[in-house]
Amino acid sequence: MFSKDIGIDLGTASILVYVKGKGVVLREPSVVAIDKNTGKLLKVGTDAQKMLGRTPGNIVAIRPLREGVISDYDMTERMLREFIRKVTSFRVFKPRVVICVPSGITEVEERAVIDAGVQAGGRRVYLIEEPLAAAIGAGIDINQADGHMIVDIGGGTTDIAVISLSGIVESASIKIAGDQFDEAIIKYIRRKHNVLIGERTAEELKIAIGCVFPRPEEQSIEIKGRCLMTGLPRVFTVTSSEMIEAFEEPSTRILEAIHSVLERTPPELVADISTNGIVMTGGGSLIWGFDKLIESHTGITTNVADDAISCVAYGTGKSLEWVGDMQDGTINISRRKQMNH
Repeated sequence: MFSKDIGIDLGTASILVYVKGKGVVLREPSVVAIDKNTGKLLKVGTDAQKMLGRTPGNIVAIRPLREGVISDYDMTERMLREFIRKVTSFRVFKPRVVICVPSGITEVEERAVIDAGVQAGGRRVYLIEEPLAAAIGAGIDINQADGHMIVDIGGGTTDIAVISLSGIVESASIKIAGDQFDEAIIKYIRRKHNVLIGERTAEELKIAIGCVFPRPEEQSIEIKGRCLMTGLPRVFTVTSSEMIEAFEEPSTRILEAIHSVLERTPPELVADISTNGIVMTGGGSLIWGFDKLIESHTGITTNVADDAISCVAYGTGKSLEWVGDMQDGTINISRRKQMNH
């Protein structure tokens, strides 16, 4: 049995693993639960996520990636090893691995990702930048001399890039994404209702009624939290227009980043983008009305890609086909200029 090459979308909020010939085979939250006293790994992924915010003293549930980069190296490596073990059954050959990273990543952070991949059982580890992977996954033909704009809103980072001739022409990576939207909800509800809610409740709220553009009909939902005045549980109602207020700051920051990337883009490519439109990927792009918000600010047609959450993983998987013709020593696929010549 030869090993199957695998592509990993190493996200702050979730990890998706793509196996060549099989597609996306694993989609789990990037959370690890360990026993503090023994250092033993108890659970990874979904099982560990259920423990977030409700563990007894000796068990800690941690998210080893923060804002798109590795904040706890040891845990990331152990988590990757578990996930790679789950998807590779025969351990005769180690797989080649392509891992997806944010476009604003530093060399030190790149090294950390590569080392973690090798330690976790990859024979060779390559990197691909998120917006490029997202574009491939969204079905854009990136080899053409034609400008496309991708806005990938993940859990920890939002990557915005203009892509042409299979390279990134202009990009920005900001640390405002799904997690910041959750935090914005927590802050807002604390300020407005004087109630404290947890991260998971905030995320449920975001998914259920979150929006960044007025909905045709107002929606509301009942949630539970702890009243800060009495310290007791309290049930109250939150509406979708309150969500727009809560999200004002993070959504404005993302709009500003898109604007600044467009300002730096050569005019020819801007013309292409206004024809081709902006493509949104990542879980954050599913917040209701994001496409409408960007469209109303830029005047450029904006669409959310099909299966926005898996786009990056599919793109990372498809890029495995190029690993064969990469020059030795090129680690980052996005910089493999010699590919088509």
